[in-house]
Amino acid sequence: MRLWGQTYPRDRDAHGLLSGFALPGTGQYENAIEEANIALVIDPDVNRGHANIAWCNFFLDRRAEAEKAIQTAVTHKGETADLFLLQYYIAFVNGDAAGMDRATAAAKGKPGVEDWMLHSQSLVEARLGRSQAATSLSRHAVDMARQAGQKESAASYQAAEAVWQALFGNTPAARRSANAALDLSSGRDVEYGVAFALAVAGVLPHAQSLARNLQTRFPEDTAVQFNYLPTLDALFALNRHQPEEAIERLQVNVPYELAVPPIDFNEFFGGLYPVYVRGDTYLAAQRGDAAAAEFQKILDHRGIVAADPIGALAHLGLARAYAMQGDTAKAKAAYQDFLTLWKDADPDIPIFIAAKAEYAKLQ
Repeated sequence: MRLWGQTYPRDRDAHGLLSGFALPGTGQYENAIEEANIALVIDPDVNRGHANIAWCNFFLDRRAEAEKAIQTAVTHKGETADLFLLQYYIAFVNGDAAGMDRATAAAKGKPGVEDWMLHSQSLVEARLGRSQAATSLSRHAVDMARQAGQKESAASYQAAEAVWQALFGNTPAARRSANAALDLSSGRDVEYGVAFALAVAGVLPHAQSLARNLQTRFPEDTAVQFNYLPTLDALFALNRHQPEEAIERLQVNVPYELAVPPIDFNEFFGGLYPVYVRGDTYLAAQRGDAAAAEFQKILDHRGIVAADPIGALAHLGLARAYAMQGDTAKAKAAYQDFLTLWKDADPDIPIFIAAKAEYAKLQ
């Protein structure tokens, strides 16, 4: 694609496509912004240029710049469907409840947008530990997407539910959602989301089968080879109680760890999962200092994580890492951060019960 742009420097589409997923998919956000600006010089009304700039600034945690790009897109009549979602996520990260409500209202009744918004709202609820509310919103999003004939979207929403249920320790619910997702689609990102959920839940034969399928179907896919499969292989090694092997499996991802994988680019979950798994791996290896660094990385990149529940669970991982190092003061503070986020969480979530018990032991 770079060769295309170099060969035809006045071709707006070459630069536009580079600024889309091609560069953000490998974490090259600044280069993506540069390519989008080149496309806009060639054609100021290119539909995706301002949107790509907005998203890349959001991924870089430059929310004011992202909002400015959104306004420019609106001025040029280039407001794309995903910008409704971006406005919602900017408001969410900024703690702007009124802004979230405005974005939700703006998406109401818009085909291909309203179900996306419902899915995003479900992620927010899951991040706050409100599993029942998250499930209700997710099911609504799935039903709406199915009715519109968007099976891939419906399956992705279902896979997201499987992931957060697995992370929360709700294995039966995770398995049900995983199976429901696969009943709708066997797409690349759906299979990865389901495999991740099943691996976290310890359902290894099915997860390993999905991983082998991804390897066979996508041998040259950058996201599969450098993000999806290393993450799954690390989870498999963790399930075998081999943390050092898990760490080794994740090494190939390091150059791309801050990239936005397709599942996050399209459905707003799955970003920084290799980092999260690496943090858990270091905990299993009794390397608290290294684990803390990984979980802090998640907390430092809100734009990539957005409303993914690992954004909350990273506080818990950080607390466990500090406790492992014997730093009680920092551990208490991190536990308090997590428990404050989950102050209205459903009380029967296994990871929530465990976190409260761990915190109590520090008192």
